[in-house]
Amino acid sequence: MTKVYAGGCACGAIRYETSNEPIFENHCQCLDCQKRSGTGHGSYLTFPRRAEMAITGEASTWRVASDSGSEKVHAFCPTCGTPVYLTFVAMPELIAINATSLDDPGQFHPQAVTYTIRGHGWDTLDPALQMFARMPHG
Repeated sequence: MTKVYAGGCACGAIRYETSNEPIFENHCQCLDCQKRSGTGHGSYLTFPRRAEMAITGEASTWRVASDSGSEKVHAFCPTCGTPVYLTFVAMPELIAINATSLDDPGQFHPQAVTYTIRGHGWDTLDPALQMFARMPHG
């Protein structure tokens, strides 16, 4: 039986679905994720093949440079404002979805915390997770 990852924005205007498995699941404490989420981190599932993620609805986007200088393209619903996914200019084949945009957020199983260098003491995350000061490579 194939596992399906499906979800979308709060108002339903944007939907996505894939049967691919995520290659990385993480909490990110970078400043961009903090500002986008309104909390101390963002939570993401990254999938290897953007072309195999079916997306319906028109997202609004904005671009931001990461610490490495590469651009990330954040996609959100223009109606309800929900952050839904992001893509990476330097790695166009990848797509990361926001964990809370899943129809079943219980499908999210974080493996790591990235950008702990930007974390706050009040944003307590599972200490059993791998911690990276920045984004791990490889």
